[in-house]
Amino acid sequence: HVQLVESGGGSVQAGDSLILSCVASASTDNYCMGWFRQAPGNQRELVSFINNDSEKVYYTDSVKGRLTISRDNAKNTLYLQMNRLKPGDTAIYTCVADPLCLAVLQRPTYQGQGTQVTVS
Repeated sequence: HVQLVESGGGSVQAGDSLILSCVASASTDNYCMGWFRQAPGNQRELVSFINNDSEKVYYTDSVKGRLTISRDNAKNTLYLQMNRLKPGDTAIYTCVADPLCLAVLQRPTYQGQGTQVTVS
């Protein structure tokens, strides 16, 4: 069982930056990992995912060029660098992990509790 703990959320102004982190309780070297977000009244949306060796990366269109996903397998940590934030980025951001990237898209095995990002 892998526990995921997110941090780094907060309240910022439009145009500001944040870095979200997700620390896993065990090795995630062989896991695909990603970030979902959900705003009040909206469906959960996959923001980005990255495969185990960082060679495959996906971003939803609305964040391309502003958000960057990365991982440090030695630290069991996933990151989301968020630049030029917009009010539309306001949501709870949740880290997920699964051995298969296809499962990350659908029903990831592990997910954290989420961290709130508010952009005004």
